[in-house]
Amino acid sequence: MTMWRRTLLALSLISAAGAALAIDYRSVDVPAAILYDAPSQKGKKLYLIKAQTPVEVVVRLDGWLKVRDAEGTLAWIEARYLAERRTLVVTAAQGEIRQSDKPEAPVLAQLDKWVAVDFLEAASPGWAKVRHRDGAVGYIRSTQVWGL
Repeated sequence: MTMWRRTLLALSLISAAGAALAIDYRSVDVPAAILYDAPSQKGKKLYLIKAQTPVEVVVRLDGWLKVRDAEGTLAWIEARYLAERRTLVVTAAQGEIRQSDKPEAPVLAQLDKWVAVDFLEAASPGWAKVRHRDGAVGYIRSTQVWGL
């Protein structure tokens, strides 16, 4: 095998490994969805998950997704109930949306635990730009939310 082919093979393997490690977050796109213990409506119903809740997709199987929630619970959901839109959920006792991605920046909004916000973009390390449903746009520490 020539050096050129070896290099291309190595690059393609690295690329495939990187894609396999990418984390896929989605958000619930209906008022409430049922989570099951198996990829079937005949499976045991575990609990309801509300709109805008972020989940991490772990496995895909024929219209079903195995997802992990902010508490680490694994369950199955019908793929049609999830949107590509990214949301984050506050996991700290209280989250703070700040005017900039600096700890000393003014606080624009204080959020209770389990409040969902729209993820807009990654900011400086340790921060995410978000939008609250009331319109506040700013930055929240990544240690205060789940879904990144």
